[in-house]
Amino acid sequence: MKHKWGRRIYIDLYAGAGYNRIRTSGKVLLGSPILALKVADPFDKYIFCEEDPELLSALQQRAKREAPDANAVFIAGDCNVKVEDICREIPIATTGNTVLSLCFVDPYNLGIKFATLRKLSARFMDFLCLLALYMDANRNYSQYVSEDSPRVSEFLGTENWRDAWFKAQSQSIPFPRFLAQQFAQQMGTLDYIQPPFYSMKEVRSDEKNLPLYHLALFSRHERAYEFWDGVLKYSTDHLGLF
Repeated sequence: MKHKWGRRIYIDLYAGAGYNRIRTSGKVLLGSPILALKVADPFDKYIFCEEDPELLSALQQRAKREAPDANAVFIAGDCNVKVEDICREIPIATTGNTVLSLCFVDPYNLGIKFATLRKLSARFMDFLCLLALYMDANRNYSQYVSEDSPRVSEFLGTENWRDAWFKAQSQSIPFPRFLAQQFAQQMGTLDYIQPPFYSMKEVRSDEKNLPLYHLALFSRHERAYEFWDGVLKYSTDHLGLF
């Protein structure tokens, strides 16, 4: 896209510290912010949001060391609360200066609120979402299906999902798959192409080979999914994907 758009923006809503240490092996891997900063054709601007001030401070130092010339903005706080600040940092597109953004959304739980994605989607933006369908939703099923829990309603941006879940149960659809399909449908209401479930890359644990997440792309253009299909040919099911 570097020759087709005036400016390309990378947004990381759960940026972290930039480095990730694997508990079992002690191996340190580059996190998504550093990987994005080091791509062969860098983005024109980077927007990193992180709730933990210590992690954000570490990321600032590492980003400066790894990519000192990058145009990077660091926003402290919960992305659901700071979404207006994030939007203000995205350049306004004009006829002579088009802007395309890629937003990486990778919470370890269902903490992302659909209202946040809706706000961001007002711009020309693709989303790469890590959906904690097993890591969080399946483990906390009893709590989340309770009428008192707002978590799934906020994640999907609708209060009517329980009726749909009742029907899905009669069809023996597992809860994680149901949530993935409902999330895709909700993205469809924002004019995003709804990806089929099989294209949402499953990420499994290294230790017990259990499913943890699904990684899904959401774009308004078919070309993005052509690129995604190419990426999947070289991917792995395990956490080493990152």
